[in-house]
Amino acid sequence: MKLTVSTCLVALLAGCGSSDPPRPSLEDDLAAIAAFNARYLRAINDEDIAALSALTTQGHIMLAPNRAPIVGKAANDELNGNAFEQFDFDETWTPEETVVAGDWAYQRGTFTVRAAPKAGGDVRDVRGSFLRIYERQPNGEWRMTRDMFNSDGAAQNN
Repeated sequence: MKLTVSTCLVALLAGCGSSDPPRPSLEDDLAAIAAFNARYLRAINDEDIAALSALTTQGHIMLAPNRAPIVGKAANDELNGNAFEQFDFDETWTPEETVVAGDWAYQRGTFTVRAAPKAGGDVRDVRGSFLRIYERQPNGEWRMTRDMFNSDGAAQNN
């Protein structure tokens, strides 16, 4: 059988031979990122380092105020583990903007965190803003790859 250019073009336009799965809709991506955020926050508030680690990429970088960047999953896990040893957390996020561009997304918003020292002492309440970058993984799931935040002011002790 002889294939002509027009036959090949028709086959390509019809999607024949395409092994790529269909792209999720914007609404599906936004819902998946919202579900990701719920899992991430639950892991923080439950002090579940394994779940938290599973939600970041190997190349994850955290940019926190007044410190050098925390580069890589292992460094991020160590920082979170140390924090969980010292504090009980109650954290919330309020996303204000989520933008999806192919396999990348960013989200901007505000957060509140209450950190109660496990050894006793003053509780720290912090409010601030965040910017996070997410990367779609080959299996279609979203993972956090960059996390940047700042506080609105000095921590308040209660």
